[in-house]
Amino acid sequence: MKFINLIRLAIKALQRNKLRALLTMLGIIIGVASVITMMSIGEGSKQSINASLASMGSNMITIMPYSNEPGGARMMGSSLKTLTIKDVDALKKNAVNIAEISPLASSSGQSINGAANWPTSIQGVSPEYLDIRKLSVKEGIIFSEQDVRSSAKVCLLGKTVVDNLFPNGEDPIGKIIRFGKIPFQVIGVLTPKGTSNFGQDQDDIIIAPYTTVQKRILSSIYFGQIYASATSEAASDAAVAEITSILRETHRLRDAEDNDFQVRTQAELMTMMNSTSSMMTALLTAVASISLVIGGIGIMNIMYVSVTERTREIGLRMSIGARGIDILLQFLIEAIVISVTGGVIGVILGISAALIVPASLNWPTVISEFSIVISFLVCAITGIFFGYYPALKASKLDPIEALRYE
Repeated sequence: MKFINLIRLAIKALQRNKLRALLTMLGIIIGVASVITMMSIGEGSKQSINASLASMGSNMITIMPYSNEPGGARMMGSSLKTLTIKDVDALKKNAVNIAEISPLASSSGQSINGAANWPTSIQGVSPEYLDIRKLSVKEGIIFSEQDVRSSAKVCLLGKTVVDNLFPNGEDPIGKIIRFGKIPFQVIGVLTPKGTSNFGQDQDDIIIAPYTTVQKRILSSIYFGQIYASATSEAASDAAVAEITSILRETHRLRDAEDNDFQVRTQAELMTMMNSTSSMMTALLTAVASISLVIGGIGIMNIMYVSVTERTREIGLRMSIGARGIDILLQFLIEAIVISVTGGVIGVILGISAALIVPASLNWPTVISEFSIVISFLVCAITGIFFGYYPALKASKLDPIEALRYE
């Protein structure tokens, strides 16, 4: 029997029970649509995170305090006290692979302007911080090294802080606000950056000289972080090795002692975030794929029913010369047609969902050809795998017994 005739027979058989065929396809449709949507969201998130991190500077390096106390849990965070201005000065003096460096001392609190107030955070940095983090001033000026040396009470405001402290649209430049009890003169407004991929408002911030924040707010000589930029992206690894060597010497660490700081590059952060994103995408895709298995079981169940219902038909075909292989292929093709048709509908729904998600939920998505190709392959394999045994059973029926079947 010609292959094209087998396909026609399969389609005619399915058309006789349209509703049953559609319900059988439902598991495949949901599974394929879910897989494509999940993979699109995962790939979109990955690319969006990479773009966001790259916008901060691919050669940025972050130095953080780190607990190296023996016994107990190792800790990393701004509450640890290991980084000081001596470290910054040593790196400025001795590191040849570092272009710029800025310490960071931060605190959370209430910002106040007259009757308006807003909970936010203040970051104490040096002027180089804006270049390292790819920030810019939209209005006004940035503070100078002289402001840092004199611990001047001046600051730059993010757009969110401006909108909440100056709700009537006043020009904030030159105005005096308070952070807690400390007055600051606003000398500049930062260019808006919007919400990060991690849901953080990047404009909800006040930036001031680090000496001012240390002396007048924190009363501490320690930094929560130190930011640096390597002379180039290619020099990042050399800069990390250089930083590690200089800080170990500055902190007087013996060879057997672990570092009491941690150095991270953007490349490492990208790798870590990509790994996390890929793991979550794989997990969500695996959960969505369960629908494909359920759909496959549905196909097997319906094909068994179909074989039972059409036993006399099978006997009649065999009696006029149909071979076992013809019967096997007939029912196997029916299973594949059900699976692939469900896959086509699922692909259409999956692509539609991936296009709707960014508009409705503001999540980035990227539809990859790989996910579509994989979905079709899985559909074909599912049809073959779950349809083979019922088709094999049909091909082994005895023609005489089949013709006697009531």
